[in-house]
Amino acid sequence: MRKHIFQGMIHSPLTEAAPTTDDAAMAELAVAVERSARRRLGRSLSIRAVDAGSCNGCELEIHALNNAFYDLERFGLRFVASPRHADVLLVTGPLTHNMREALERTWRATPDPKWVVAVGDCAVDGGLFAGSPACVAGGVGAAVPVDLHIRGCPPRPIELLKGLLALLQQQT
Repeated sequence: MRKHIFQGMIHSPLTEAAPTTDDAAMAELAVAVERSARRRLGRSLSIRAVDAGSCNGCELEIHALNNAFYDLERFGLRFVASPRHADVLLVTGPLTHNMREALERTWRATPDPKWVVAVGDCAVDGGLFAGSPACVAGGVGAAVPVDLHIRGCPPRPIELLKGLLALLQQQT
């Protein structure tokens, strides 16, 4: 036990370095997202996250958007608990047979205009789970129309923000 304690005192922790702070780029991105959301909807963009059977890697990155570093609210974006209040469905994971009907119901419950974003490689084409008997072939696009694909395993939070900005800009 003492050996491990002394090693912990001598060696630094094995964690990733903090993301580099580029305040100017983040501020510019915040202004662009807010402006696009206001122009398109006249209000903030409401997001509903839907897990269609993922490993939760993408969810961790989506939840990182709410931490103090990324602070999603300053971008004029917010998560909502009900699809009836959402503008965007962020769908993660490969579409499993058990989640297909739930995803279709969620999509139908979301009012127009609505957009679907497939987050991560699994949501796009099945990713690591492609060919699994538990998954529907083709990702979430097999059940609902997808407006934007954000690749990555998992995609970083900054890529998610840039993807949402691209979604807003392509719809205007």
